[in-house]
Amino acid sequence: MTETTFDPRALLAQSRLGVLATIKADGRPQLSPVQPFYDAATDLLHVSMTEGRAKTANLRRDPRATLQVTSPDGWSWATAEGVATLTGPGTDPHGPEVEALVDYYRLAAGEHPDWEEYRAVMVSDRRVLMTMPVDHVYGDRIR
Repeated sequence: MTETTFDPRALLAQSRLGVLATIKADGRPQLSPVQPFYDAATDLLHVSMTEGRAKTANLRRDPRATLQVTSPDGWSWATAEGVATLTGPGTDPHGPEVEALVDYYRLAAGEHPDWEEYRAVMVSDRRVLMTMPVDHVYGDRIR
């Protein structure tokens, strides 16, 4: 039997569901389910979130974050740590904050069927883009 080496970055790239840990004001972790996108070419994690949520407020106060993903069968996991940057929310559908969300969408999902609608929703929903360089990654395959 040949054993293959587990690559946690490969699991990050495949996963579209994860748990983001941020730090509350009292020092305890805040755990939030998110839909991450890992760009292997740049070693950056991206998460779209809403202004005013706990994770967004926590990251504005302390930008350290940890994201964990698991394989669909639950037997593999990967954890990425880093310091996040937040962009937005934007008030102009064609401003740089919304452009960052457009770029993220194109990377993660391709072309949107209605970019004007997408841009308007990003402004009305007060969307924020978290970008996090992966400073440290680890994980394992349990079986």
